[in-house]
Parts: sequence; C-alpha cells; structure tokens
Amino acid sequence: MTVRTMPAQPAQDTAPPPLPWRRMAWPTWRQQRATLISVPAVLAAVSIFLLIFGLKIHHDYAALVNCPLNPGGQSGACAKLFSNFNSTDWPLGNICAILMGLAPVLIGAFAGAPLLARELENGTFRYAWTQGFGRERQAIAKLALVGATLAVLAGAFAALFAWFSQPFLYTEQMNVLTETVFDTRGLVFPAFTLVAFAIGAFLGMLFRRIIPAMAATLGVYLALRLGAWAVRGQYPVTAVTGNADLFNGYGTPRLPGFPWILNTWYTGPGGKPANQSVVSKLLDQYQSNPHPKLSLTRTLAQQGVTEWNRYIPLSRFWPMQFIEAGWLLVLALALVAATVWLVRRRAA
Repeated sequence: MTVRTMPAQPAQDTAPPPLPWRRMAWPTWRQQRATLISVPAVLAAVSIFLLIFGLKIHHDYAALVNCPLNPGGQSGACAKLFSNFNSTDWPLGNICAILMGLAPVLIGAFAGAPLLARELENGTFRYAWTQGFGRERQAIAKLALVGATLAVLAGAFAALFAWFSQPFLYTEQMNVLTETVFDTRGLVFPAFTLVAFAIGAFLGMLFRRIIPAMAATLGVYLALRLGAWAVRGQYPVTAVTGNADLFNGYGTPRLPGFPWILNTWYTGPGGKPANQSVVSKLLDQYQSNPHPKLSLTRTLAQQGVTEWNRYIPLSRFWPMQFIEAGWLLVLALALVAATVWLVRRRAA
C-alpha cells in the first residue's frame, strides 16, 4: 500500500464573519427596549398634557387679543383677562419651559449614561462582548439606534412645544432669539438632546459606573449650554446699523419684535469714537428730562453723536439654528467616535 502525503496548507481563519448590520437591530432593541419604550411613553404623556393645556392657553389668548378696547384705553374686562392670563396660564407655562430646558440633560443622564456603563458595572460585558456582533459593532448599533430615536422624538416634541408656548412670546415680551425660546425649538433642541445622550454614553464608558456618569453628564451639559450661549452672538449673522435705522423717531423698533442687540457704541463727527464722558452726560440729561417729541437718537444727533448697534435680526433665526445644530452634530459624532474607541481599548 502506498501512502500519499499532501503538503501542509496554511492555516485559515475559521472565525465566523460578523453579522450584517440589519440583523443587529433586533438584539439592540431587546437590550435597550426599556429606554426605547419608557422615553417615548413619558414624552407621549407630556405631549397629551401640553396639547390639552395648550388649547386652553390659545383660547385664553384669542379672547385677550379680540377683547374690544374703550376709546380711552383698555377696558376693565380686558384688564381682567390679561391679569388672569398672567396669573394662571403663564406660571404653569413657565414651569413647562423650565422643564423643557432640562429635558435634554435628563434624557442624556438616564438614557445615555447607562447605555454601556450598566454592562461594565454588572460585569455582563464579559459575555455580551464575546458574541458574534463584535464589541465595536455592538456599541455603534446601540448608539445609532437609540440616539436617532431620541433625536426624532425630541424634534417632534420641540414642534409641539413651539406651538404650546407661542402666545407667551407676545404677553411676556419674548421672541425666538430669547435664550429659553431659541434652545427649545427648531433644530437646536433635538441637537442638544443628541449631544446630551452622547455625553452620557461617553462618560458612562469612561467612568464605568452609572451614578458618577449621570452626575458628570449634568455638569458637562450645563457647561456646554453656557458655552453655546456665549458663542451664539459670534455667528456670522449679525448686522450693524445706527439707531436711526433700527428704530423710528419715538424708539419703537421698525423690525417685528425686538432684535437681539449685542453691543452699542457711539461716534462723533467724522465717524471718530465719541468721548464717553460726553455721551454719558447726554444720556443722563435725556433720562432726567426726556424731550416730548424727540427720541434719544435724534437728541444725540443734534449734538453730533450717533449711536450704533451690532444686532441679530429676528429673520436670522433659521440660519442660527442651522449653524448651532451643525456644530452640535459634529460634537455628538466626535463623542460617539470617542466612545467606540474606549470600547475598543477596554476590549484590548
């Protein structure tokens, strides 16, 4: 008998190929179903409340706007309607606005921080990360599915809250550029929600503990909100003009609503900077004895002083929304990439 020998073949990788992305949706849903059910349920309950209470607010506001006026001014019935609106509708609306401002960081703390930290804290990552999905692919699937869901829900919720709070813009002398209004509508609110979620997930992976990650998420998010407000006035959407163009002769804005005035300065004849002591003296004189027919602008102009303003008109609301939502989205993607890198490093 002749024995035939075969040359040795190089060893081949016998590891199974990673599962396709479409098959990762179901395990991700099974693992994160508590978050994906509880957050929409809470938002749905709050939405029902806002809808019911918002209908009452809009009804009261319509009655206030359509209230007939006496020839001499506001009637007693109209004054009572305005007083009731401010004493009943506005306090509850103000509380809703405060909670709306806290919603992104609450979602980030309770949905983002435990996303990966729970497995690390409980030690179940030793089993979960050895499955056929791959560690990084599992992290990306969780972050993408939960983050996208939260962003879509936040966008719809922001649209409802914008309708809910619209009457208060007129009665409380606010506009869409007011900080508490700008942050809770348009594209910025879902962008802040997504960033808060990404911050929570990153800190959860960094600290590997849920409670410290939740506390740190609150602090980092508040610092981010303060930083966003500080840089918002530097967006390339500003306009510069004198008060003679911005206001009419009696100090009433020509533009609808009050624009966001960033800074004011004064120039004298020839466009040179005016003496600040002279300007202060003129301002004090006008405030102590205002002219019945001339505005402050025209009073200063008679002395050769022009008041200039750098401001953001209300028409720049959407450009500002796109700018802020853009850099927030970049920040969220950077945090997601850093989280995946931490997962890879932890696996190593």
